Amino acid sequence: MKVVIVGGVAGGASAAARLRRLNEKARIIIFERTGYVSYANCGLPYYIGGVIKDKEELTLQTPQSFKERFNVDVRVLTEVLSIDRAAKEVVVRDLTCGREYRESYDKLILSPGARPVVPDVKGADSKKIYTLRTVEDTFRIREAALADGVKSVAVIGGGFIGIETAENLKEEGLDVTLIQRSGHVLSPIDGDIASFLHSRMRKFGIDLRLNSPLLGFEDTDEGIRVLIKDKDPVEADIAVLAIGVTPESSLAKEAGLELGVKGSIAVDDRMRTSDPDIYAVGDAVSIKNTVTGEKAVISLAGPANKQGRVAADNIAVIDRRYKGSHAASVLKVFDMTAAFVGINEKTAKAAGIDYGKVIISPASHASYYPGGRVMTIKVLFTNTDRKILGAQIVGFDGVDKRLDVIATAMQAGMTVTDLADLDLAYAPPYASAKDPVNMVGFVAENVLEGKVRQFFYEDIPSLIGTDAVLLDVRTSEEYASGHATGFDKNVPVDELRDRMSELDKTKPLYLMCQSGLRSYIACRMLAQSGFDCYNFAGGYRLFSSIEKSRFDSRCDTDCGVKRVR
Repeated sequence: MKVVIVGGVAGGASAAARLRRLNEKARIIIFERTGYVSYANCGLPYYIGGVIKDKEELTLQTPQSFKERFNVDVRVLTEVLSIDRAAKEVVVRDLTCGREYRESYDKLILSPGARPVVPDVKGADSKKIYTLRTVEDTFRIREAALADGVKSVAVIGGGFIGIETAENLKEEGLDVTLIQRSGHVLSPIDGDIASFLHSRMRKFGIDLRLNSPLLGFEDTDEGIRVLIKDKDPVEADIAVLAIGVTPESSLAKEAGLELGVKGSIAVDDRMRTSDPDIYAVGDAVSIKNTVTGEKAVISLAGPANKQGRVAADNIAVIDRRYKGSHAASVLKVFDMTAAFVGINEKTAKAAGIDYGKVIISPASHASYYPGGRVMTIKVLFTNTDRKILGAQIVGFDGVDKRLDVIATAMQAGMTVTDLADLDLAYAPPYASAKDPVNMVGFVAENVLEGKVRQFFYEDIPSLIGTDAVLLDVRTSEEYASGHATGFDKNVPVDELRDRMSELDKTKPLYLMCQSGLRSYIACRMLAQSGFDCYNFAGGYRLFSSIEKSRFDSRCDTDCGVKRVR
């Protein structure tokens, strides 16, 4: 059996290695357009920033090591131009000499990945604009960033690549402006949770420009000018485009294979295309989103590796199915961590899902043990069957651990209230006896069983000016240092039992504290005394983060724009 693989990296390389472990006699050939067949794609921004210092550390396998260990024929700098399905051949060009030839196959695996989106705007072809996809791109960006006279960079796009590139270039000492089309970075999470990242990025010196749609570019004598709709331009020495990727499916399309969402390659759960002798894996394919059940393009290394394994197993006549992905992800943002899984509120609303949500702010470990830091966790679930739809967490220590627990619970089909019963490891340096994941379950249980009613940031404007009483139950010192708009009354929770006579039972009460815990306790007191009470999810900590992010974003528009030099 002869298996040809188009593209290496996560999907193609893992398929080749798995297939060899299953079939020692198969002939396996990998064609890779770049000079690197298997590399740490997710590590590329960290080479740009000098965190990874040796370029050799980016390479997981070389053509030589693949040959020695797996007996795989790897041909780098070789581009597959077309697929002849009738002849079961691919047309190939050796990029080092231009020679073209045909290579036959019994089974073909497509792992072409995704290419960076370059918008159709004025000046997008400037030599001062870079994109990041390959190892070679990484070297070019680092060389440009370290060149004499380069002191500033504009990064366009606030997704994974944009944020990681911005952070690493900032760590190299450049002035960095990050330009994001929408009102918050990281589109898989919601704006309220992203607000914490905005503050952190600005604290570390990123000039963050939200609500800034790109119009185009202009080369200048000093560098490049980024044109932004309804705002002054940003000028920098170089620019990095990171506004997203699109499936590299041209080979499949020209070969007449069925395409899926967003122009991706359509595959079944065995990773087979519409041609039973051709498989496809990685960023170029559409797979099942296990939360919505719909087809989606999920460009992540973990799913790509698993898909490569599934394709190899089926080629080796092992019936293996790929079940789909709920897109669990984690991202370093300077000293902060952002992690998320499943869908966000925007997606849930668009799908017409009847969902609920809880937002809590627990400590990473026992409060009495030194070093604990607060994280914010937001979890969405269905109001009908309590299915977990998604989770978003920002914080410091322990964020990835909690996200992975929730992701595992989702895959296992657990409900949000099942999280309360999880038996998780505890010691003071690592967690609390009631782990933050357990606390999500407790709060969701209270909400779903009607023990507490919640309100959210977006509800506050409609409450101001009504007969509702907006009550802050923090200490007087906390209240004096800052409180939410409209929350003109302060009764500390520990004084509440003695001061209930100050409150009017005929008016609804909307309570806020720092994290949502004390206001929940206050709501339980008041509800049992006949008050109509609501608790603010996330607390003043969340409210102030959102407000600060909105103020800083308004300042981007109203306070003038400076050159980032």
